[in-house]
Amino acid sequence: MKYNVTIGLEMHCEISKTNTKVFSSARNGYSEIPNSNIQPVDMGFPGTLPVLNKECVRMALMMSEILHCKQPEYMYFERKNYYYPDLPKGYQITQNTPPAPVGMDGYIDIERNDGSKFRVLIDNIHLEEDAASMTHLYDISTINYNRAGVPLLELVTKPCLHSAEDAVTFLEYMRSVYQYCDISEADSKKGQIRCDVNVSISENEELGTKVEIKNVNSFGGVKEAIKYEIKRQTELKENGRYEEVEQETRRYDEESNTTIRMRSKVDAIDYKYFIEPNIPKFKISSDWLTKIKESIPKLPYERKEVYQNEYGLSSYDAGVIVKEKKIADYFEKCLNENMDAKTAANWLTGPILGYLSKNEMDINDLFITPQKLFSLTEEIRKGNISSKQGKELFYEAIEEKKDPLVIMKEKNMVQISDEETLTKLIDEILSENTKQIEMYHNGKTNMFDYFVGQAMKKTKGQANPVKVKEILITKLNN
Repeated sequence: MKYNVTIGLEMHCEISKTNTKVFSSARNGYSEIPNSNIQPVDMGFPGTLPVLNKECVRMALMMSEILHCKQPEYMYFERKNYYYPDLPKGYQITQNTPPAPVGMDGYIDIERNDGSKFRVLIDNIHLEEDAASMTHLYDISTINYNRAGVPLLELVTKPCLHSAEDAVTFLEYMRSVYQYCDISEADSKKGQIRCDVNVSISENEELGTKVEIKNVNSFGGVKEAIKYEIKRQTELKENGRYEEVEQETRRYDEESNTTIRMRSKVDAIDYKYFIEPNIPKFKISSDWLTKIKESIPKLPYERKEVYQNEYGLSSYDAGVIVKEKKIADYFEKCLNENMDAKTAANWLTGPILGYLSKNEMDINDLFITPQKLFSLTEEIRKGNISSKQGKELFYEAIEEKKDPLVIMKEKNMVQISDEETLTKLIDEILSENTKQIEMYHNGKTNMFDYFVGQAMKKTKGQANPVKVKEILITKLNN
């Protein structure tokens, strides 16, 4: 039996592009040195008071606008009370009770790879502080307070998604939006993105029993967790064990690609929310909101439309390029060098992204800058080198950290395009291969490639293959 699957997401994204944390003057930055970015307020020391970072509020309101949410008239915060070692104050400063969240009742339209669209309904987006991070070892647990107080945006969807693929497509797009708006690097490797996933299945349009999967740290993990949970719940129902689909909290195990029970969740935990007394509420002015709205940059889908309509890129190529802001920025720098858009797209979606993926590398660290890539592709366009030689130069330049044109001169890689020189060469090849010419004329047309290969062999790959073929056609057909 086919069941109706319903998915809701809670996406946590750290704001990484502010100088300081959301309620303290500690540096907001990733560091591998534990407890190096902290102030007394992050540690929950008595007598310390939080001071709100206005830039965090601006970024939160920008995201609220992008998600077509309703903003509150007044901004205020609340205390979420619970005890855990990574929360030294014994409470988290957050926003929960309407109308506290910075945005409520919004939506965003998402485009699938096949061009179809779906709408994701947003319950709320709110600004809060992150907790410290804990590492559980064999016989001890350690706490790193660097993350304590880091500004965090929590985006909560309504239960409106119906497949693992759509859920991941939505999350990937939102990550791009955070990057395009210069709010966050949104790097899951640095722990800047985490997701809670709610999954239920039912035989009709009504919601089934909700199962929550906590703190999934990768989009691939989200996809696998949802697929496993659908399979697990389906098997329980089809085996007649309806009562075993329990409202509970589970965790995703990356090694086994399964979800594992943590605790039951029959009733909501009473966090005893109350208004944070040390941060006075303040009015959000319409003028400020207007300025924030006007400052929203071109988002991925807008750039994609430009790349398709103005530069003639395919939907696929444009989609690949806009997926990550750094890639799109590199593409636009290539255009600023007067590089042909389709040529730039072909290099980006081919050799460049392939190399970056294989070497787990950031494009900003790539030795081949847009300027160097333009110079290289110009040599190909002018016929000075072949496409194959161009790719060889590309990889060699990266490995040797040397300008590709310098390598080209050092190795005398200039392509032979002179018609007189190539005609003489081909005449020589044909005179040496009379038997192969006869075979060609008797119907073995694949011998044509043999002659081309001989020309490339004799010139060590420097003959212009296009001109070689043109001359060969004329000679063999006369």
